[in-house]
Amino acid sequence: MGKLIQWNNLTLDGYFEGAKSWDVEWFQQYFSDELREFSLKQLDAAEALLFGRLTYEGMAAYWKTATGDVAQFMNRLPKYVFSSTLKIADWEGTTIIPGDPNAAVRRLKERAVRDLFVFGSGRLSATLLEGGLFDEVRLGLTPIVIGAGTTLFGRGMPRTKMGLLEARRLNNGCVILRYEPLRA
Repeated sequence: MGKLIQWNNLTLDGYFEGAKSWDVEWFQQYFSDELREFSLKQLDAAEALLFGRLTYEGMAAYWKTATGDVAQFMNRLPKYVFSSTLKIADWEGTTIIPGDPNAAVRRLKERAVRDLFVFGSGRLSATLLEGGLFDEVRLGLTPIVIGAGTTLFGRGMPRTKMGLLEARRLNNGCVILRYEPLRA
């Protein structure tokens, strides 16, 4: 069975995007060769990518026409988008799942041989974390404060303890943090 892994970059003040949707320019200056290699390694281990609708739309708009090795992975991998409003998915290899994300992800995990990754997708991530489905949460802590934005899991989440699996400093000042949700 594959693992379900959340991957996201966060600012020091806890935001994965700025005050507007897809405001991630703060991250561009930190996307180094070392972080690119880390990203490729993750994508190489992936069986599929999971997205909420908003993240899917932004990712599809960018990656469908992008080139390079990261783009090859992003375009080749199967993608699942969880949405009750999206009717057409025009990014190759995408399946729309309109129902309960927790039930669908349980089924995907049972069938998976390799890892399933959730990128971005704050609301979906909150739902899956509350459902106890994440096996690992990976964060790229970026050394910048932006002052306003969207938190990864939102607010009002139930307390979820995490066990640290790894903390790795990158040459650009980012720190890759790997956590395992601790279940009672």
